[in-house]
Amino acid sequence: MLKAAVIGVGSMGRNHARVYRELDGVQLVGVADKNAQAAAKVGSSYSAPDYADYLKLLDEQQPDLVSLAVPTSLHHEFASELIGRGVHVLIEKPIASTPEQAEDLIAQAQRQGVVLAVGHIERFNPAVMELRRRLREGMAGRIYKIHAERLSPYPTRIQDAGVVIDLASHDIDLLRYLIDEPITRLYGETLQSINSDREDMFNGLVRFKGGAVGVLDVNWITPTKIRRLTVTGARGMFRCDLLSQELFFYENESAPSQWDTLSILRGVSEGNIIGIRVQRHEPLAAELSDFVAAVRDSRPPTVTGQDGLETLRVAVQFVRSGKQTEIIVPA
Repeated sequence: MLKAAVIGVGSMGRNHARVYRELDGVQLVGVADKNAQAAAKVGSSYSAPDYADYLKLLDEQQPDLVSLAVPTSLHHEFASELIGRGVHVLIEKPIASTPEQAEDLIAQAQRQGVVLAVGHIERFNPAVMELRRRLREGMAGRIYKIHAERLSPYPTRIQDAGVVIDLASHDIDLLRYLIDEPITRLYGETLQSINSDREDMFNGLVRFKGGAVGVLDVNWITPTKIRRLTVTGARGMFRCDLLSQELFFYENESAPSQWDTLSILRGVSEGNIIGIRVQRHEPLAAELSDFVAAVRDSRPPTVTGQDGLETLRVAVQFVRSGKQTEIIVPA
């Protein structure tokens, strides 16, 4: 039986507590939050001791693994404490405030021999998992473009990060995960409309080594929530709705094949629309199950600290590009 705890029980942390309570082979031994009332409410809901001081939780409960869901500015400090105690840790994205802090956490985890996972939850979305499998099989043919939309109203809970670091990091990670090639250049445009100190709208372009183009459309200024991916290839286009976990493939009826070399001259035409069956599940439950299995089996998690670092590096470069209006070629 592995002992689990959650530090930070805001909108994400309370769900981590719920899932740990439901996982086989895991005992939720405590929750902590500087807001004592919030900690008490979540602790009461899931029959776990609650703490306003996370150090007291660690001292008294000595958990094997912890979900860290505190504000980004505290990630490095809190994760360093956990790693130093030999506690396996899953950090809600982004991994840290800066790439330098992320590199330090990765090095600490390696020295201590603990699992360091990052909560890029969309990798565990079943529609994304099926999309990735189909792309690997070549169903879309050569990939030309991947377009990510992540639009929503402004979240008052976010006080220490702009929309690129906090929200677009989901889609930066997804583009890296689905295309699986180095980024050769990128450019971003940002806008501050509601906030005076950080961006709340972002549009970005990336070019991958193999030639595919990535487009990101992310903001906190849309009065509805949209989470959508489209992937356009030589054989057709995938449309993936991350909220409803639906996946469709729009065939290019004129896609060239090895049997019809002249078909390439006919361009693109509408073919069948195929609804692809997706076995729905809760992404957070899959993410935490993977983290627990990594701890139990002494193996890397699906989303490693290095994955979190590479995504954060790209996000930071996008912020710089938006501020300086320049194309950036990653080193």
